[in-house]
Amino acid sequence: MTAIDFNWEQGVWQGSGGNPDNAKTAHVCIAGDWAPIRAFAPIIEQRPEAVYGNLLAPLEAADLCIVNLEAPLSDIGLPVNKSGAVFKGEKKHAPGLAPFDAVTLANNHVFDFGVAAFDETIKALDNRGIKWTGAGKNLDQAASPLILEKNGLKIAVINFSEGEDLTAATIDKPGVMGWDLPRMEALVASLRKQADCIMVIAHCGIEYIPFPPPYVAKAFERMVDAGADIVIGHHPHVPQGVQFYKNVPIFYSLGNFVFYQPTDLKFRKLGLMVDVGIDPSGIFSFKILPYEIHDHGLELLKHGSKQAFFRKFKEISLPLDRPETLEQTWHAFLTDYGAKGFFNEMNMIMDKIKTNPQKGAAMFRNRLTTRQHHTHLKDLMTLMVEDKMEKQSPEWAKNLIHQWLTQTR
Repeated sequence: MTAIDFNWEQGVWQGSGGNPDNAKTAHVCIAGDWAPIRAFAPIIEQRPEAVYGNLLAPLEAADLCIVNLEAPLSDIGLPVNKSGAVFKGEKKHAPGLAPFDAVTLANNHVFDFGVAAFDETIKALDNRGIKWTGAGKNLDQAASPLILEKNGLKIAVINFSEGEDLTAATIDKPGVMGWDLPRMEALVASLRKQADCIMVIAHCGIEYIPFPPPYVAKAFERMVDAGADIVIGHHPHVPQGVQFYKNVPIFYSLGNFVFYQPTDLKFRKLGLMVDVGIDPSGIFSFKILPYEIHDHGLELLKHGSKQAFFRKFKEISLPLDRPETLEQTWHAFLTDYGAKGFFNEMNMIMDKIKTNPQKGAAMFRNRLTTRQHHTHLKDLMTLMVEDKMEKQSPEWAKNLIHQWLTQTR
């Protein structure tokens, strides 16, 4: 499986497996961030399946469906002190997950209303027969892989995140599976002989930009080196590209799914779902299903919009094949953010500390302790210290970053 084999115009890769006469095949749909918040909350409450629009058909046609549950589903709990926004659905929103067989929980919102609300979320999932992975009452539970069985196949799902706001589980503390790459590598390797397919799903990276930071690319490549058949990321809230590393597909960000943001910025209103074909040899196919997010729900892209999406998707994917071009995209982002961006961010945090010390402290602490912020600020300061901020970034990288951050629909 290489970029050459991939049909960029249709978003399809087809291998030699998947014999229709072989009962041991399965199609798995993987989707991005799901939360019953803002404009989508009443839709999910009143007409749960309506929010999916015409994406409901491919979800129902799949053998298994997996989504990232990015909010607790609970009628209790108080918001925790953390750096960003807090989200919470209610138990009445759980029927909105009807198309899904499993959810990943390693993200930065599932503990937004504390441990009791998380416990209620797990009960709501269990009551609906929805399996889960990526968080738990302690580290062992949070790190436990999910083994899905379908049509005689065993599919292992491993889920981790950056553990934002110090939410990573420990031996005796509830939380999400955090950024413990050696543990994740060992887990992937241990499952290699037990599972027909190993999926690694991670919640990480910088929000709203078209390319992953180099540290994310290196982490995902390590999962492939350990034996993963596919690696899928989310958290940036915009689509990012696909890389074919050692013939294994790595999707860096699926973008928003059932996750409403009140904005007219184009790329925050676009996402992709991936339909993966699996047989005993691993992955024999995958298909990208791009969609747009509207106030009333989701809608698959059609005709010209779909073609335009895949042209842009190719444009943000090809630079991922070479470490040097990926570094160029990172430098372009850092220079776009620049000293002015740093000043504005720090000024915002200092103002918050004056008016709401707990919130401001949480924001500053998160910049120090979460890898995405730590790496961003460290690399930015290094460019400033070494007087390399004015080093020329390629125009194609600067243009794409500017589009992702500013272009409206």
